[in-house]
Amino acid sequence: MMSATSTLALTHFVTLADSFDKDKVTPGVLGFIVFAVIGGAVWLLMKSMNKQMKKVDFEEQPEDGDAGSTAAASATAPEPKAG
Repeated sequence: MMSATSTLALTHFVTLADSFDKDKVTPGVLGFIVFAVIGGAVWLLMKSMNKQMKKVDFEEQPEDGDAGSTAAASATAPEPKAG
């Protein structure tokens, strides 16, 4: 059951909502700020990812069919870097 105060408050908000032109509603400054923060976060994440990917030193292991060269390749394989 609704009280008179809540009914009056809801009626007031409904009339405010009807006074806006629904074709001209925009996200405003808050929408721009949120979008800019998300864009900045993505840029920082991409920058960090590129930095981490440049540190990777990957050498592909030989196929199983090359059994004769596997022992020689494992003997000359470089030690992994300590981070």
